[in-house]
Amino acid sequence: MSGQFEATVEVDRPAEEVFAYLADGRNDPQFSPRVLKIDRIPDTPTAVGTIFRSTVKDAGMKSAREFRITALEAPVKIRWAEVSKTSVMAREGGYDLEPLPGGGTRVRIFNVLEGHGVGKLLVGLAVAAARKDAPGFGARIKAAAETAIDRP
Repeated sequence: MSGQFEATVEVDRPAEEVFAYLADGRNDPQFSPRVLKIDRIPDTPTAVGTIFRSTVKDAGMKSAREFRITALEAPVKIRWAEVSKTSVMAREGGYDLEPLPGGGTRVRIFNVLEGHGVGKLLVGLAVAAARKDAPGFGARIKAAAETAIDRP
């Protein structure tokens, strides 16, 4: 069983700069409180094949996660797939960015969550929780990106 959640938000910053901010997954803790630590491997600019290794806390439990960048098309598309083996994982996820008139960027984030083993019983709960938080998650991305990216 699997399910998807998504959120769309408008960021008051240029698409190229929002893309660069989001492509560097080391920024994730700025808008995702579940991410406790994250590293980029190799520690070079993000490219297809880059791995982000993180420690996250879900439902009071810490776990290790690894995501591989599967597509990177500046400044409009970022895709990833979770390569760690966890009970509920993100089979696919990404950002779609659309430059807006006036210099802003529409950002759509999505994740397709999939359950394995006991996770098949939990994935519905995880998807429901992610969907419930999706508007807040989008708002946190907007606030973090606008704070991190200086205005011209």
